[in-house]
This record gives sequence, C-alpha cells and structure tokens, in this order.
Amino acid sequence: MSYLPRWIILTLDMLVVSFCAFMTFKMLAEMDKNFIHKGLIPFIVGAYLLFNLFFFWLFRTYSGIIRHSSFIDAVKIFIALFLTLLFLVLTNYGCLFLNGHKLFMNAGLFINFIFSFCGLFLYRIVVKQTFEIYFSGRQTNDLIRALIYGSDANAISVANALKSEKPARFRIVGFVDKQHQNSSKRILNLPILNLSKRIPVIMRSIEAEALIIADKSLTKDEKLTLVDECLEYNYKVYTVPLISDWEDRKEISQKVKNFQIQDLLERKPIVLDNKSISAQIHNKTVLITGAAGSIGSEITRQVINFSPKRVIMLDQAETPLHHLTLEISKLFPEAHTTSIIGDIRNRQSMEKVFSKFKPDVVYHAAAYKHVPLMEENPSQAVFVNVMGTKNITDLSCEYNVESFVMVSTDKAVNPSNVMGASKRIAEKYVQSLHCRLLKNTGECRTKFITTRFGNVLGSNGSVVPLFTEQIAKGGPVTITHPEIIRYFMTIPEACQLVLEAGAMGRGGEIYIFDMGKPVKIIDLANKMIRLAGFTPDKEIKIQIVGLRPGEKLYEELLNDSAKTLPTHHEKIMIAQEAYDDSDITPAQIHDLIAIAHDHCENEKIVTKMKMIVPEFKSMNSDFASLDKVN
Repeated sequence: MSYLPRWIILTLDMLVVSFCAFMTFKMLAEMDKNFIHKGLIPFIVGAYLLFNLFFFWLFRTYSGIIRHSSFIDAVKIFIALFLTLLFLVLTNYGCLFLNGHKLFMNAGLFINFIFSFCGLFLYRIVVKQTFEIYFSGRQTNDLIRALIYGSDANAISVANALKSEKPARFRIVGFVDKQHQNSSKRILNLPILNLSKRIPVIMRSIEAEALIIADKSLTKDEKLTLVDECLEYNYKVYTVPLISDWEDRKEISQKVKNFQIQDLLERKPIVLDNKSISAQIHNKTVLITGAAGSIGSEITRQVINFSPKRVIMLDQAETPLHHLTLEISKLFPEAHTTSIIGDIRNRQSMEKVFSKFKPDVVYHAAAYKHVPLMEENPSQAVFVNVMGTKNITDLSCEYNVESFVMVSTDKAVNPSNVMGASKRIAEKYVQSLHCRLLKNTGECRTKFITTRFGNVLGSNGSVVPLFTEQIAKGGPVTITHPEIIRYFMTIPEACQLVLEAGAMGRGGEIYIFDMGKPVKIIDLANKMIRLAGFTPDKEIKIQIVGLRPGEKLYEELLNDSAKTLPTHHEKIMIAQEAYDDSDITPAQIHDLIAIAHDHCENEKIVTKMKMIVPEFKSMNSDFASLDKVN
C-alpha cells in the first residue's frame, strides 16, 4: 500500500484538533462555562486554526509516515501543540489588556491541549498497530519464530529493526536474560525469559525455531557453547554485530546473518608489533610474488596499510591480478602499486623485475599447492616450488634485498606427497643459502626467513569453500576419511603472522604459528551443514570418498626431532630442527631441475626428491613403492 500524501495527513491533523476544540466547548458548556467569547467566534476560530496550522508546518508534524510513527513524531506533536497553547494564552492576555475581555478560557485551552495531543497521538498508534497486525498476520506462518538472546539496548534495537523489516524474515517471540533479573517484565510487549535452563529447552517451551545472539557481553566461549547447543538440536542460530547507529533499522536488520564457520573457528584477535613491521615496510619497495592468490592478496592489503614506497604485485594469473589491481586502486587510491604479469620460473624475466624496481622486502607466496595435482605433475612442482623459489631467493641475494620471507606449509613437515616435499626442498635451499653466505662472507645482507602454517579458511583449495558449494547444490558433502583432522587459520590471521615473523626474523629461521586446536573434518562438515539450516545425513548427505594420493590423516608443524623456541609473540615460535647446510647443495637442486626438464618419468623425479628429503614417505600414492626400494 502506498503512503498518503502529506496534505492529507495535515488535513486529518486539523480535523482532529478541530474536533477536540468542539469537544472542549461542549464539555465546558454543559458545566455552564464559556470556553470562548461568543461575540468573536469567527476571529477566535480563525486564530485557533491558524496557530495550529503554523506550528504543524513549522515542525513538519505531517511529514512522518503514520504507519512508521515513532517517539520523535510524538515529541514534535507535543511541542507544536504546546507552542500553540502558549501563543493562544499570550493572545488571550493581549486581548484582555487591550479590550478588557479574554478570547478563551485559559483552563479550557489547557484541556483542549490535552485532548488534541491524545487525539493526534492515539490515531497514529491505531494506524501503526493496524498496519503491523495486518502485515504480520498475512505472513505469520511463513516467518521464522526467533528468540533474541539478550535484553540490553543492543538486543532491543535488533528486535525493533527485525519487526519493521520488509519483507519480514522473523517473528520475535521473546528475549533471554542471562542475569535472571527481569522475568516479570516485558520488552516490546514480549516476555523476558530467565536463563534457568539450557537454551534448547527454553526454545522448545515457546516453540522458537531460531536464536539470534545479540548480547554484547557474551565471551567467545559462551557464544560458541550457545551455537553448539542450538546446532545439536537443529535450531537455527544467527549473529549480529554491535549496533552503533540505532536509528538505521534497515542497516541493522541486514546485519543479522547466519554464523559462518570462520566465526566459530576464529580465535582471539592477534596483537601485532606494528612498530617493528612499520620499520621494515614503511617507505620501502615491497615485492609480493603470487600476489593474486588468496594469501598473496591479503599480504598485499596488509602491507599497504604500513605506507610502503611502492608495492610490486607479481603473478602469472592475469584475471585475478587484474581484479586485485582494481580492488587496491579503489580501497587505497593513494598507494603506489605496480602489477606485473610474470612467471617465477623464468629467471631472466624475474631479473628484469629486480633490476628495475630493486625491492627492499620480498614476500614469496607464489607456489603450486594442490596435493593431488602435484602428485600427477611432479615436474611442475619442481619448476614452481623449487626452481621458482631458487630464482627469487638468488635474486634477492644478488640485489641486496633486506628481507626475504617465504610462505611455506605444514605439508613440508615429514612430507607424504610431492607438493609437501617440493616445499621442504625450497625451505632447505633458503636455509642453506643463508648458511653458505654466513660461512663464506661472515655476514648475509639479506635476512632469509621461512614461515610455516597449516590450512587457511577460505583460501583457494580449502575445504570450506568446497563444502559451501556442495551444500548450496544440495550435497553430498565429500570427505576423504572420517578420521582426518586439520589445523585451521583465517586468511587475515595467517598473513598478520607472516608480517610479524618477517619483522622479527634475523635470518635462517623457520617460524611456525600457533594454529589452535585441530579440527576433525567430518565435525566441520556437520557444523557447516547445520549452520546452513539442514540436517546432516538426512537433507544433506556426507559421503566418504577415500584419501587422495599423498594425503595424510593429520598434518604436523614439526618433524619428530624438532623442538620449538618461543618468541616475543605468543603465537609465533621458531622451529629448531636439526640442520646441516650440507644437507642440500646447489648441485642437488641443479640435478633435480635438470631431471624435471628432461621430461623424465615421474618416478625418477620423485626418487631424486626422496634422496634430498629422506623423511619424504609417500602415502596412498603410486610413489609409495619407491620407499620400499630406498
């Protein structure tokens, strides 16, 4: 239904105040009292209507949409009527002073003021309630019956926003107060329920279907407990951030969203040493390889916040790099960036980049990382992960880069697949170059630093976007093994720690990150299905498809003989692994690359990789037979 024009609202308001004046006149007449001077009725009626009309116009009382009337509308009406009363009283005494008689009975004016305010306010409430009942009654059966967890101002704002949302999604049935203080009270004419029992029990008692968590005082652990309890009994659960602008109800209602798996796995915010990071990056030229990837792009965004002199974004993927370039130019219009299409496998091409821009800091995130693909294409793993890293590492040394930070993976520890082994060889080469430079010259101009962490939520190839896509298609959700576990971090979390480790490193270290508690992948799948509003193995099937080639049941951040040393950052540790710079030599790397270039059989390439990395034991792979030979 369309809104009434403002002139109709003004006409209705004038009719109400006219009727209230007539009622005041009749009431006082029955009490033998004269409300107005009978000899000046035309003048008095005109003055009365003109004063009301003027103040209605001045305060725009007619501009509000009646079905959405609020406290502000009531205040405007009150002030307009009060000023009308004041000016009529002043006019009254003016006439008394000039002509010796009053136009109105002052007590009658006050009574009329009360009648008029009640009449204008009452008809707005009636219209508002009629529309609320009319529209909510039409779709009540289609709405989700929701209970709001919280009873503070934040929770009330969320409830108000959802009640006025169009089209409506929720029917609010009550509030939950964990303080046990308001059980006899009501908010918005809805009951306040004490948290005397578990949330699922309370929700069942009032037939709620969903819980909206709007209590700003909840800790992370309390919030996770609520989510787990709701999901266990197949109740939907929603979250909403703190509301700062309580007037914008549309914006508030749009922020009420399903919990994402990232919300449940996220840990405490990381506190960075911004001074040391800024000292390393500020006003420096920074080269980021693999800049268009999920990790590289986030490193790019975070690096720009520290005001570098220039950021060189290097990647071989044209379209993703173009999208990143557009994003950066929009978000950071003042930043100086250069986008380069280039392949780290091409030494000559990379040397042109180093020669032209002379970077001060290099973040090396370019890599092939999909385990099954690298298992089928070991030569490409060698070209990109080994030869590519060698190219960037050697050039960083030749062009006196201050700091080289390599992004590695937990799959490099006791590798069970070609991808992990190639990353471990790259790690060993970076360390060996640092050690050789120290041995030959007594110093190393470039600090070579390696960072190692596990799976990153939402990154390319992560299970989370895969599960999301499978759930959206109605399933099945595919899992390789029911016992498989993984560590997870969010992309910003991982990249923040990369910057921190790069700033604290002195050279030659392998930094590992605190990944939190390991997550069972089947539990992750169950939780994601429930968060999407489905029942696992009923509406969305979970299918076990078997381990992929080279896949472990669990990943490690350290090998069996390694220890860790703490750093000043509680989430970053140094892997103290037994290492001899003679473990890997340029000759071994040269031989491995030559074998890959010679289009040799995959077995020959993998055999050489196993010689360089003795702990490389293939799992669930055709290359497992090579371990028996060796």
